[in-house]
Amino acid sequence: MGKRRYVAKGVPGGYRIWDNRARRWWGELYELCPDDLLSELNGGRDHDRITTLLKRYRAMKR
Repeated sequence: MGKRRYVAKGVPGGYRIWDNRARRWWGELYELCPDDLLSELNGGRDHDRITTLLKRYRAMKR
């Protein structure tokens, strides 16, 4: 298996997604580790599924 483009890294207060190719943070701070979002970003990259997952994690934050 090759190197993953997106990985979750623990930061104070939760998790952030690191983009290895762009070498910067992607998205926002998540309280829970976004495993299914990471697998979609690294795998299928379906735009509608990613949008749905982002909305779900944003709702969990409130």
